[in-house]
Amino acid sequence: MLARSQYEFRKLLMEQGIMFCYSGYMTEKILTGIGQAIKHKLALDDADTRTVRGVFAIFVEQMQNVIRYSAERERLPGPENSVLSYGVLSVGQEDGHFFVTCSNKILNEDVSRLDNHLSEIRGMDREQLKVLYKRILKGDVPEGSKGAGVGFVDIARTASRPIEFEFIDIDEQHAFFSLKAYI
Repeated sequence: MLARSQYEFRKLLMEQGIMFCYSGYMTEKILTGIGQAIKHKLALDDADTRTVRGVFAIFVEQMQNVIRYSAERERLPGPENSVLSYGVLSVGQEDGHFFVTCSNKILNEDVSRLDNHLSEIRGMDREQLKVLYKRILKGDVPEGSKGAGVGFVDIARTASRPIEFEFIDIDEQHAFFSLKAYI
């Protein structure tokens, strides 16, 4: 039964074009290690430099979003006040384009704000995204952001087509959030 269920899981990943999948707790060190593995795999597949840079850039932004915003987190002991944040990441290829998908639990109270922000970004063309990017960098940090607030805009600017995202309700406090970007 163990081998059968793992083989079926592997087969599902392959059918969806997924060449790399990680589900678990994420840290900056894990981000670095996975990033190197993805770069090596893309090099073996003879991906051009622009594609490798795009996949890597989106991968980093997606992982950092999980590390910073996942509602599923555990504090690590020590003076650094580090956390382990749970998420799911996959990199694959579909119709000749690479994609990066990342998913994690978020608080229900963040769904509306995030949905509005991502819908706005998804509806913008390249020039509008560039203007928004510069405006965010010059302005204050957006509400709820633990960085400059440009991560999703950066993903959209790097992507070859509009980002895809979805939320599903999990329970009274949480939703599950997924974002997919093609390169």
